[in-house]
Amino acid sequence: MNILTHLKSGAFRSFKSWKGVLVIWVLTLFLISLLALPMKSGFKSMIGSSMITELLTDTVNVDVITDFMQGLSSLLPALTSGFMLILFLGFLMNAFLTGGLFTILSGKNSRYSVSHLFAGGAANFWSVLVITIIIVLIILVSGSVIGGIPMMIIRGSGEGTPQPGAMGKAIRISMIILALVLPVLLLVSDYARAWQVTHEEKKPFKAIGFGFSTTFRNFLKSYPMMLILMAVQAGFSALVVSKLLGSKPATGGSVFLLFVASQIIFIIRIMFRAWRYGSVTSLMEEKTKITTVAHDQNGSADIA
Repeated sequence: MNILTHLKSGAFRSFKSWKGVLVIWVLTLFLISLLALPMKSGFKSMIGSSMITELLTDTVNVDVITDFMQGLSSLLPALTSGFMLILFLGFLMNAFLTGGLFTILSGKNSRYSVSHLFAGGAANFWSVLVITIIIVLIILVSGSVIGGIPMMIIRGSGEGTPQPGAMGKAIRISMIILALVLPVLLLVSDYARAWQVTHEEKKPFKAIGFGFSTTFRNFLKSYPMMLILMAVQAGFSALVVSKLLGSKPATGGSVFLLFVASQIIFIIRIMFRAWRYGSVTSLMEEKTKITTVAHDQNGSADIA
């Protein structure tokens, strides 16, 4: 099969897994609310019934800003600890839901129910968590090496002050190299997790080894496919950011509509992620000769 066939297969699998996408959206929204709601209450209690907003409407009032900063300094430690806790819980939840999403996207699966999503997430949680941690560490180390070496060379060149613009040029080159390396590491991660959910044995290190070998063995197909997926997501994100930055809600109704639009955009982003997972899984199944159920035949599997 060619690249477009795998992209089509991944898109079809992601649409068939819409229940799982909605579950991921609801749980993520709930997790964010655990921090957002207390933060809102804290700011509301700090401002209270004062006239801060009115005083800052027409001019800058130094006394008001000073009082506000003092109240914020007392609130900041709680917000920081809450943010770190949410970040930790989000990392764990992401591993759980990613394992479940890969499970229902797998060609060996014929069910798309929420219970199957949770079952797959629980069965593959620790393996997916280890794979995610290792890949994140590899990305961080790669970014440090790619970005650090050119800067060290410039600073240690022994020619005194670097030429004007040399540091900026080194940063741009590092960013380009990192952008070219990142799809490879994402492919390794996706192949590893796609392999893990299709095997009873939970061996994350073996899965990562499979991810590396499969990525480079099928590089001419895998890499262009990942570039297409990332380009589509980047283009969508750029379009969304440009539109959101230009929006200026002035009424309660417009603020509500903006919130609804942002949630729809977030769901679409989850669909994009499922599309990527499904496409990589489809390519893996072709190469490993995994017998697939009727994922790619319209109407062949009932949504539980």
